[in-house]
Amino acid sequence: MSTPAYKRILLKLSGEALMGDDSYGINRATIFRIVEEVKEVVDLGVEVAVVIGGGNIFRGVAPAAEGMDRATADYMGMLATVMNALALQDAMRQIGLVSRVQSALNIEQVAEPYIRGKAIRYLEEGRVVIFGAGTGNPFFTTDTAAALRGMEINADIVLKATKVDGVYTDDPKRNPEAMRYKTITFDEAIIKNLKVMDATALTLCRDQKLPISVFSIFRQGALKRVVMGEDEGTRVLP
Repeated sequence: MSTPAYKRILLKLSGEALMGDDSYGINRATIFRIVEEVKEVVDLGVEVAVVIGGGNIFRGVAPAAEGMDRATADYMGMLATVMNALALQDAMRQIGLVSRVQSALNIEQVAEPYIRGKAIRYLEEGRVVIFGAGTGNPFFTTDTAAALRGMEINADIVLKATKVDGVYTDDPKRNPEAMRYKTITFDEAIIKNLKVMDATALTLCRDQKLPISVFSIFRQGALKRVVMGEDEGTRVLP
């Protein structure tokens, strides 16, 4: 078997990815399929950290938060990400994958506090580390948390798992002529306002020369193909 292209990855999962075809919450079949794919790459010897969103439960900028204080709404969104992190950990445990949840908010009864050195040690021991509660600060997205944690743990790449199989020249649902980029530079992504990650996350990755790969978590085996360096999704490079 060929060698994986990356030794340590940061996987950014949206909360919506856990919903499957449901309109809200966590779809058990979907979460088990995702953790099976994570186990595939862990079995290849790849060190995996995960940042999880909370949009399937609550999002600070969602209509449900309208009229609320923005900081309060964002803290509620962070708590939603911790719920998703615990659900991921439970699903991983059931398939024999050892994981640890670290939270940027102190909730010590259910998750360890985020400590960079411990996170890196867990990764070196072959455990999956799931980062909950975003950055621990309001006004920052979980995309920014993924960029930040990716840099802190010295990840080789940030993998953004989405509903579409890469970055396109236009919305592929509205324009069938839209073309998928195989690779694109950070500057191109920013200038063309391509929806890779939010501007803060994109700028952080660009400044630290941390590449990003955008791919569809709903394509069977896509995560493994990205990790093996195959033509899957879109890579955003310095």
